[in-house]
Amino acid sequence: MVAGTPQDVAPSRALAVWGVAVAAYALGVFHRSSLAVAGLHATERFGLTGSQLASFVVLQLVVYAAAQVPMGILVDRVGPRRVLLGGVLVMSVGQAVFALADSYAGVLAARAVVALGEAASLVCVLRLIPAWFPSVRVPLLTQATGPVGQLGAVAATAPTVWSLRHLGWEATYLTSAVAGLAVVVALVVVVGDEPARRVRTGTPLAWAGIRRSIRESWARPGTRLGFWLHFTHHFSPSVLGLLWGYPFLVIGQGLSEEVAGLLLSLMMLTIVVAGPVTGWWTGGRPSLQVTYAVGCTGGLAAVWAAVLAWPGDAPIGLLVGLMVAAGVAGPCALLGFEAARWRSPSSTLGLTNALVNCGGFLASLLAVLAVGVVLDVSGGSGPDGPTALHLDVAMTVQFVLWGLGFVQVRRQWRRCSVGAAS
Repeated sequence: MVAGTPQDVAPSRALAVWGVAVAAYALGVFHRSSLAVAGLHATERFGLTGSQLASFVVLQLVVYAAAQVPMGILVDRVGPRRVLLGGVLVMSVGQAVFALADSYAGVLAARAVVALGEAASLVCVLRLIPAWFPSVRVPLLTQATGPVGQLGAVAATAPTVWSLRHLGWEATYLTSAVAGLAVVVALVVVVGDEPARRVRTGTPLAWAGIRRSIRESWARPGTRLGFWLHFTHHFSPSVLGLLWGYPFLVIGQGLSEEVAGLLLSLMMLTIVVAGPVTGWWTGGRPSLQVTYAVGCTGGLAAVWAAVLAWPGDAPIGLLVGLMVAAGVAGPCALLGFEAARWRSPSSTLGLTNALVNCGGFLASLLAVLAVGVVLDVSGGSGPDGPTALHLDVAMTVQFVLWGLGFVQVRRQWRRCSVGAAS
């Protein structure tokens, strides 16, 4: 007999579904993050300026964020299994094109295709969790999803540095494209939309119904709080892990490529450890979730201020502290999904998660683009490349986004509190 509810499912079966789905998410994170340590290689290979290099990540984030709402609607309509399968196939095609392209336009188009496929990953995993696990387990599994998925970013740092140096550009990225085929097979064999149904189909929606569903979901205070929590706590680790961390550490702080790769790996490993701890510590306690998230990212902003204000190269201990602080703050972005889940019906949870996810990627897009623009305006994209001062100045754009995010989190949390009281 097939189990019909999360309470009836054997834990090993539910964990297998979650594990395979998270593997697909981790693959997407790898594809997204692999350019971070390849930025200098890409600059040499294609002769890019700072803005052009940033445009890879900017385009990827734009496509990812723009695809979130359509993906969320698709998940609610046709189920996460089919959407996730399609996403992995699209990612793999994009990564193969990225490996073989020989022009700026070609690699730019490839990153857009990768982003379109990756846009399906997290929203699908978050939709599968409440379908396969009892509600008491959902906060912990939600928090564990981000850190375990970040193992893809760990693979995209030091191991990718080694692969680019010894195997070359094409072999490195073609290998990652082929890895997607193994994930597809695992998804087909293991993952189902629900314990009682391998494939779930939701209610068809006309365009008017889609617009109404989006308006209703965004009108919920929990959705807006989740959006701004994700916005405020996602972008700084992304700035480091997606593109600018590697040049900042190598050029701005005078570290070797190997040490820079290890420091970025430390940030990713800290995220892996901190995520489950965050879920365990804050699960079921909404007030603590918001306070903890703001405190962690406030601490990260303070460490960033110390690094940027340090005369000359910051000491290695302070840079280690920066990576650890970023790794602890990163999982706080996932608390945004918990904030939204409190006040969202399960039938539209895919769309709600997609709206929340837009927050962090919008902030990451603004931050990555702003760093590249500041480098260009300040002369850091000239023939001699950026100096440490150029990079320090460019990294200060983060404080503007933190200021906006903290104000909005406070506003939306007050509205949630008023709604709960009434």
